[in-house]
Amino acid sequence: MLTFFLVSGGSLWLLVEFVLSILEKMQTQEILRILRLPELGDLGQFFRSLSATTLVSMGALAAILAYWFTHRPKALRPPCNLLMQSEEVEDSGGARRSVIGGSPQLLTHYYDDARTMYQVFRRGLSISGNGPCLGFRKPKQPYQWLSYQEVANRAEFLGSGLLQHNCKASTDQFIGVFAQNRPEWIIAELACYTYSMVVVPLYDTLGPGAIRYIINTADISTVIVDKPQKAVLLLEHVERKDTPGLKLIILMEPFEEALKERGQKCGVVIKPMQAVEDCGQANHHAPMPPQPDDLSIVCFTSGTTGNPKGAMLTHGNVVADFSGFLKVTESQWAPTCADVHFSYLPLAHMFERMVQSVVYCHGGRVGFFQGDIRLLSDDMKALRPTIFPVVPRLLNRMYDKIFSQADTPLKRWLLEFAARRKQAEVRSGIIRNNSIWDELFFNKIQASLGGHVRMIVTGAAPASPTVLGFLRAALGCQVYEGYGQTECTAGCTFTTPGDWTSGHVGAPLPCNHIKLVDVEELNYWTCKGEGEICVRGPNVFKGYLKDQDRTKEALDSDGWLHTGDIGKWLPEGTLKIIDRKKHIFKLAQGEYVAPEKIENIYIRSEPVAQIYVHGDSLKAFLVGIVVPDPEVMPCWALKRGIEGLYTDLCINKELKKAILEDMVRLGKESGLHSFEQVKAIYIHSDMFSVQNGLLTPTLKAKRPELREYFKKQIEELYSTSM
Repeated sequence: MLTFFLVSGGSLWLLVEFVLSILEKMQTQEILRILRLPELGDLGQFFRSLSATTLVSMGALAAILAYWFTHRPKALRPPCNLLMQSEEVEDSGGARRSVIGGSPQLLTHYYDDARTMYQVFRRGLSISGNGPCLGFRKPKQPYQWLSYQEVANRAEFLGSGLLQHNCKASTDQFIGVFAQNRPEWIIAELACYTYSMVVVPLYDTLGPGAIRYIINTADISTVIVDKPQKAVLLLEHVERKDTPGLKLIILMEPFEEALKERGQKCGVVIKPMQAVEDCGQANHHAPMPPQPDDLSIVCFTSGTTGNPKGAMLTHGNVVADFSGFLKVTESQWAPTCADVHFSYLPLAHMFERMVQSVVYCHGGRVGFFQGDIRLLSDDMKALRPTIFPVVPRLLNRMYDKIFSQADTPLKRWLLEFAARRKQAEVRSGIIRNNSIWDELFFNKIQASLGGHVRMIVTGAAPASPTVLGFLRAALGCQVYEGYGQTECTAGCTFTTPGDWTSGHVGAPLPCNHIKLVDVEELNYWTCKGEGEICVRGPNVFKGYLKDQDRTKEALDSDGWLHTGDIGKWLPEGTLKIIDRKKHIFKLAQGEYVAPEKIENIYIRSEPVAQIYVHGDSLKAFLVGIVVPDPEVMPCWALKRGIEGLYTDLCINKELKKAILEDMVRLGKESGLHSFEQVKAIYIHSDMFSVQNGLLTPTLKAKRPELREYFKKQIEELYSTSM
């Protein structure tokens, strides 16, 4: 038992059991004498009166107690009073700020030698001792690494090569990057920063029209792409005279001579990236780094309607945002050269790029996935990352997969029991992965992520409190939730370390203030602590590129960014997202409905993987499109006596009725009004995805596309449910 106690990491009930076993070996009279020990005058005579068995038992007990008190798990100490995580700013009209840091001034940077993205990388180069920087792998092979100096050299060579190809070392020079996550993406980005150029990410899920719009709006003459297919796509635009300003395409991967000849015919030079680097090495230019107020990136948000909007972000914006993250977490988590980040979320979006910036700033490593989302687990096992940014959709999939493997009532009960025990520790501030519950239940889950993850950050969409609470316990690491958008670089609120409750998105970051404003049409009032979320600070963008009208909609005259999200202040000074201002509609009877709020409730239904709630101002009720989870739904159906393959179950009327009933039950428990409940659903067997055009690259629903895609099914739902 002693060996088991030491190995298990020190569970209190095991300690009690061991103490009782020792006491059982003592005689009753000896126990009574020990309890009367303060009354004894001659300790030597007392101990000589005890039997040898009792003395050995007492020594063992003392050793165990000493081990327990020195090795017992300790709770993390929060950086502030968790009952007051933000405070109101004087004379600000209700704005609130973080209480972490103590200074009334908004944080602009964390390190004096890292105030631009160029300086951030140079700092990492210095403190890493030229350690490994960018990693990649081929199928079934270990990761290969480029060192910090190799990356810095290649960036200078590529930047110099761009200057030799008619690009300017200026913030007026926009360079397109059209590629999946890979080391060359970062090299291209750093090349731009080294010579004060501006990065403009492109991604194929935007669609051909959007790519044409971005190239023309940003006056992009040079695009760096990964694959020949993307070069062909760009050439087609030029051939149709849609993008007359595009003159140079630089390819990361090998290509055939025919592609080069096709480019020549329409006036576009196509060159290998290595050739441009060789040219730059032969014609080296001294770096011309930017200033904090200079533009670093124009990040075109995919949006759900109309042309994408080009959010202009400075070097100072990005540095301020990740500095706020560092300030909040500094008491619990210090990034080092040993940290490894797993890169699979799109680099074209600021969430991924902000997390990577933290890693580079501290000389850590970034390993890229192979490019196939189905091989994520295999890549993570090979990489063994310590930092893992996620989106809620992935957390939901992890949660569903874990519980789908608990395929008997006993297994599920044991898993839920273990989770409750770990969650009790988490609530008390103890975060660890070496408890008896980890050894018995959760080590395999942790091993599937590489076994070394110490921080998970989730953002981009609301996370289910149930899922988040379970995974905080099961994964045995710090799990933070943030909220923000591209226009405030990435995040504007973040979980305070030690506050492992769910259902909110944390307090304001130290780099920005947050206030709520009235939304009369939705009946949200700041006097009740509710309203549209507005953000102001050094992480807020400068506006949309060449789009004054939309800039005025987003930024008011006082510099407040109006997010379009509805928030509520909780008593602890944290923010809860409760609604969305933009995606609202009025039903025929005049009631306003926010579909995303309803979807966030229905998605908690066990068999539901995806849900689209649709309403119409000419109709009096809502309908829904449901995509069941292929791994969870068959077992869920079997428990209700419904058997069959996934595709057969999707057309089973009895199962559709059961899913609808479960969704409505959740709606009632969450306080939905009757007009907010869907009256009919259609079961769709294929997942909404970026590839089929129904999700944005940040995995948000593209509502107009969903409405059009399911137009026939929606009409049938209304016609058969009247």
